[in-house]
Amino acid sequence: MTGEAATVDTPLKKLVGERTAKALAGHLDLHTAGDLIYHFPRRYDERGEHTDIRSLDVGEQVTVLAQVQRTAVRPMRQRRGNLLEVTVGDGSGGVLTCTFFGNQAWRERELRPGRWGLFAGKVTEFRGKRQLNGPEYVLLGEGGEGEAAANEEVEEFAGALIPVYPAAAAVPTWVIARCVRVVLDTFTPPEDPLPATVRATRNLADIGTALREIHRPTSKEALYRARRRLKWDEAFAVQLTLVQRKQRAAASPGRARPAKAGGLLDAFDARLPYELTSGQQVVGREIAADLARPHPMHRLLQGEVGSGKTVVALRAMLQVVDAGGQAALLAPTEVLAAQHHRGILDLLGPLGRAGELGAADDATRVELVTGSLGAAARRRALTEVAEGRAGIVLGTHALLYEGVDFHDLGLVVVDEQHRFGVEQRDALRAKAEQPPHVLVMTATPIPRTVAMTVYGDLETSTLSQLPQGRSPIASHVVPAAEKPAFLDRAWRRLREEVTKGHQAYVVCPRIGEGPVSDEEPPREDDNGRRPPLAVTEVAPLLAEGPLHGLRIGVLHGRLPAHEKDAVMRAYADGELDVLVATTVVEVGVNVPNATVMIVLDADRFGVSQLHQLRGRVGRGSAAGLCLLVTEAAEGSSARERLDAVASTTDGFKLAELDLEQRREGDVLGATQSGRRSHLRLLSLLRDAELIRDARAEATELVEDDPDLSRHPALAASVAALVDEERAEYLEKG
Repeated sequence: MTGEAATVDTPLKKLVGERTAKALAGHLDLHTAGDLIYHFPRRYDERGEHTDIRSLDVGEQVTVLAQVQRTAVRPMRQRRGNLLEVTVGDGSGGVLTCTFFGNQAWRERELRPGRWGLFAGKVTEFRGKRQLNGPEYVLLGEGGEGEAAANEEVEEFAGALIPVYPAAAAVPTWVIARCVRVVLDTFTPPEDPLPATVRATRNLADIGTALREIHRPTSKEALYRARRRLKWDEAFAVQLTLVQRKQRAAASPGRARPAKAGGLLDAFDARLPYELTSGQQVVGREIAADLARPHPMHRLLQGEVGSGKTVVALRAMLQVVDAGGQAALLAPTEVLAAQHHRGILDLLGPLGRAGELGAADDATRVELVTGSLGAAARRRALTEVAEGRAGIVLGTHALLYEGVDFHDLGLVVVDEQHRFGVEQRDALRAKAEQPPHVLVMTATPIPRTVAMTVYGDLETSTLSQLPQGRSPIASHVVPAAEKPAFLDRAWRRLREEVTKGHQAYVVCPRIGEGPVSDEEPPREDDNGRRPPLAVTEVAPLLAEGPLHGLRIGVLHGRLPAHEKDAVMRAYADGELDVLVATTVVEVGVNVPNATVMIVLDADRFGVSQLHQLRGRVGRGSAAGLCLLVTEAAEGSSARERLDAVASTTDGFKLAELDLEQRREGDVLGATQSGRRSHLRLLSLLRDAELIRDARAEATELVEDDPDLSRHPALAASVAALVDEERAEYLEKG
């Protein structure tokens, strides 16, 4: 290792040596001094304070601060040699067994009871006990033997607060800490990008102090100030980007699509068999006003499953058709696109059947464009779209392909936007001569600060009321491993509902044999857990066993489109009693007669996913029942998550829980862009006030200096934190 001065751009191999630099690059994607300095500790441990070993999940890669309690050597059963078992505890009653294979007497001498250390490895379970097999470790304090207690490594943990870094098996936290110390010894911080007025107004530390204290805090107060400053940088960068984009969008030219008296929209409202909720009326007025302006609308419409978003979107589409334009609705799956097509045709009746017998005088056409259309049907549909006779066009990503041309695309509605990537949304918007109006819909409730941060350049409308006629949904966790009789009762309960004339869903996390699909988790599990249950394996077992004699259908993403449509039609028409499916039924599927859903391996699904799935039942006059079947142990985080889902149908509460359990950076679309997230410290839940303050400062600064031309260091910092790809993701919502 060298003593060369370091800037953010200095390659790590010049500072920490080629071998270590290669490991940091290969395992953690850290290449420069700046990458490493911005690789912040995940948490800080204090000697004598416990890590709460009891909360660790099997399969988790962990670093724990613990004290050696006892050691034991015993012969191995299957092969020659001894096994060293070291029991470590955290002071709270939680213990882990660290196992070392082979004759390693020196480890037994080194790992004496009473010694504190950091132990890193993967949590496994053997005979009901949590353990780490052959963990890496570093001992703290004096008197250790061997390389693990080398003085320079102990020096990393001399302070009261011990940084624990996001690490890899090949690069444990203490190696990262050592490299950080080497870099900090010669590091020249960058020019502070934050304007001095903002720093003074908000009482923020300078960037150099913040970067040093985040890694080697001199006190808890200094650490708090460092974290607050660095969180501010992240929030400010995102909000500046969003405010700039919102300002540009507001100034960009579009085409006004004002409402027309006596047109299709008025005729549709007159034939609606029910009254719109007050929420639908308010949101409808907001959207109508947006469409009437000569600038493109960018609006997010969020609402619980079943809150009536489709009717609101259809009314917006009809306003655009009345104004001479076309509207396109982009759905994530063919099943959902086909269902939208049927549902909208039913709602419109004669208003959506232009050119057919019995059509209304001012009717339009509603076309479905999917990848599975036959050649003749596709040619006919594309002609209707290109010549403008189809005012409303529904489809999957097939709408994006070359050859799908619009006569005058005025409105793009994106359903379940989180299923689409940046390029797909952009391709559809590019099919209009002028930027069209855009309405983004989601049934996944979004906490306010997430809306402000992820959709901060969109106006947000929320539908919180459920239309009349929606029924309550009861949810219960079924602990199949602890109480098998409860699972038997679940199947009997399903049969009872079918006997009453209702229908049921059974949802599995996996399709079955064959290539893994987007709608299923990976099968491999090296923590001793069995593979997730699969539709193609569960359906025949149910047909021969607890659901014998019932009419069972199977639905998943690998079925040909015509089969999917046939199964869904049969289920919707009441020709099937039970649909065994993957999450292909998660969004939009509407069968009011379905009253019960049993989710198998429910712990393999996310909170929002479970909430979406549950929304498929209770859509008619009969109450809904959702049973979450799991083998997760009581007290585990997976079980607590399911208990939370069962305890409330408040989607916003569940969205906050979901956010707490996901990496914060993912919220900004790291998965969509395929790149590592640059949001490392900011918590969209805990830092709500800071985000609001950053938004206010960003708005003021951009109004005064729209392109940040008078703040070049800040502009560069924003570009680094919110790269162009992610900025586009933010822009397109």
